[in-house]
Amino acid sequence: MNITARKTVAIIGGGPAGLMAAEVLSQAGVKVNLYDAMPSVGRKFLMAGKGGMNITHSEPFDQFLFRYGSGKAHIKPLLNAFGSEALRAWLQALGVETFVGSSGKVFPVDMKAAPLLRAWLHRLRVDDVSFHMRHQWLGWDDGLLRFLTPEGEKKVSVDAVVLALGGGSWARLGSTGAWVPLLAQQGVAVEPLKPSNCGFDVEWSEFFRSRFAGQPLKSVLASFSPSADVEFCQPGELIVTADGVEGSLIYKMSALLREQLAATGTATVYLDLAPGKDKHYLIDRISAPRGKHTMANHLRKRIGIDGVKAGLLRELLLKEDFDNPVRLCEAIKALPVKLVAPRPIDEAISTAGGIAFEALDPQLMIRAMPGVFCAGEMLDWEAPTGGYLLTACFASGRVAGKGALSWLQCGDFAAGKLVSTEALQIK
Repeated sequence: MNITARKTVAIIGGGPAGLMAAEVLSQAGVKVNLYDAMPSVGRKFLMAGKGGMNITHSEPFDQFLFRYGSGKAHIKPLLNAFGSEALRAWLQALGVETFVGSSGKVFPVDMKAAPLLRAWLHRLRVDDVSFHMRHQWLGWDDGLLRFLTPEGEKKVSVDAVVLALGGGSWARLGSTGAWVPLLAQQGVAVEPLKPSNCGFDVEWSEFFRSRFAGQPLKSVLASFSPSADVEFCQPGELIVTADGVEGSLIYKMSALLREQLAATGTATVYLDLAPGKDKHYLIDRISAPRGKHTMANHLRKRIGIDGVKAGLLRELLLKEDFDNPVRLCEAIKALPVKLVAPRPIDEAISTAGGIAFEALDPQLMIRAMPGVFCAGEMLDWEAPTGGYLLTACFASGRVAGKGALSWLQCGDFAAGKLVSTEALQIK
């Protein structure tokens, strides 16, 4: 007899991690009820796919793993269980073909998230997953799960739980971080949530802010070195905002910048505004007589610096620096932009912090709470954009789902005994 067919598991959170856990359990015959506070599931997932659904990356495993920074040791077993190649195969089985872009990023052929989500939800419903929307999780009461619903408070008895409530960014899409105190008060080690893949504040002048906010800063090289043994140096582009800077190049170094700001109160990024052009070449070009041309026209005609790049030079240099070709060109090759703070967590694409891996067993069950598993951005890890965030969410959801299944099949469950809701009660 399939003993798991008599068991009920609650999945709390309808993002990729929760949906993947629901799939693993439902396909094994477990009755799955999925709860989410929002009117529909996958809202942040759909938002992430608006500009093209970058679902994973095709680079070699070691390089892929490196993207998870200080958390890579904890993420490695998850990716070993369900990495980028396994994710692509899973998508193909779902009927979603993928392709590798020129940068190595992996996308669905139609570049959209909605068809993928529709196909997935259809398969889950066929497997008898029940969806309960507008159910806000409130924690436990005497071993029962508490939910606030449009009809009032509801209490639910289950045999196991998978928590996949996301981090704390984009609260309007459901990731509010409201789960943090619910677990912390039970003694679960939770690292404070912090913004990741976020912008940073710069103290722009009112003139610069009003003139250049919203403009992209293209073809630059950004460098940042918080210590002698750590250095970031990559080409790309960013966006000047009314408050500071954001964009893909800033997001890639956001963890380093955030930690430096927390440690010292300041972080300075150096921008090469003319990558590929030697400093001595620039000095030679700038040193030529400019005649009746303004400095702005001289920079544009001689070395192609204009627009927001020229505006940055005016914003950050002294007037006399423009009269010294050496100092001016040194600034063009390494313009210091002082950051003063990360943007608020709700503006971030993702969050760092969350449930410490030390509080979890290898199957992502909370050690102090038998039968309670966790997945996705609730866990203490972070990664840059580029498919890494989604891949780890899928992978952790799969591991948590398999962990819950194994737990249901072992111990008293394997002996065919029903376990009361006291198994989930927090002492």
